[in-house]
Amino acid sequence: MTLRSDLELIAGWIAPATRVLDLGCGDGALLAHLRDGLGCRGYGVEIDDGHVLECIRRRVNVIQSNLDAGLRMFSDDMFDIVVLSQTLQAMHRVEDVLREMARVARHGIVSFPNFGHWRHALALLGGHMPVTRAIPYQWYDTPNIHLCTPKDFEILAAKLGFSIKQRALLADGAPVEFAPHLRATLAVYRFDMR
Repeated sequence: MTLRSDLELIAGWIAPATRVLDLGCGDGALLAHLRDGLGCRGYGVEIDDGHVLECIRRRVNVIQSNLDAGLRMFSDDMFDIVVLSQTLQAMHRVEDVLREMARVARHGIVSFPNFGHWRHALALLGGHMPVTRAIPYQWYDTPNIHLCTPKDFEILAAKLGFSIKQRALLADGAPVEFAPHLRATLAVYRFDMR
């Protein structure tokens, strides 16, 4: 099974036999990969019916729920790490979701599209909202409601008392070294929440 490049990176940041919670787990590909390759155990939370069915087909433990409603179904410190991959920007209450992540685990991984990419800035200068591979929706039908840049996330993480341990800024799945805040299409962070 081939993983998206950001999920491949995330999987590399997770130790064997880790208890993992994947929020907005999509089709369960990451959790299945972690289970089969590293002996990890965990759950996914997903709202989309089709993705939930795909998780079931992959034998991934999944709960269908809206993340904005919280994580009441999980007890404090139930997991070692929580993953929120390309879902942060679709949350209504971003700070609440991040605080709930900190309640159920000590470590977190978040990835999101970089709204600071130069093509997005160019589109805005041209008078319209950007539509790119990283953000492929028109302004009127997008699930993305809280777009941010890596710097924006770093400021919020500091406000919440999170300690960033690793960061990867990617374009086409590869790390960006030169002018990453302008050239990266995706940001991935690993951090301690306590």
